[in-house]
Amino acid sequence: QVQLVESGGGLVQPGGSLRLSCAASGFTFSNYGMSWYRQAPGKERELVAFITSTGVGTKYADSVKGRFTISRDNHKNTVYLQMNDLKPEDTAVYYCYGINEYGASWGQGTQVTVSS
Repeated sequence: QVQLVESGGGLVQPGGSLRLSCAASGFTFSNYGMSWYRQAPGKERELVAFITSTGVGTKYADSVKGRFTISRDNHKNTVYLQMNDLKPEDTAVYYCYGINEYGASWGQGTQVTVSS
C-alpha cells in the first residue's frame, strides 16, 4: 500500500522557517520524482516545488524561488521542503505528491500558518 505521510507543519511568525518532511512507503521511491503542492483557503491547489528521482533537478513556483528548497534522501525514502523567510501568503495546507508504479498518490497534508 502506497503511503505519503507529511509532518513538520505549524504556526510560525513572518520571516521564520519550517522544514516539512514526507515519508514515503509502498513503492520504489528512488525511481520517481516527487512534488510539494499547497492549497490556501478558497484557492486552487498549486505546485510549489518538484524534484527529480535522483535529486539533481528541481523546479519551483515563482512565488517561492529563493526562499524554499526541496530535497530528498533516497535512503530514508523521504522528501523535504525547507521553507525560509515565510510570508503570510504562504499559509496553506501543504501536500506531498508523486506518481509511482501504482499511480498517483497524495499525502494527507500538513497545515502551515504564517502569522504574527
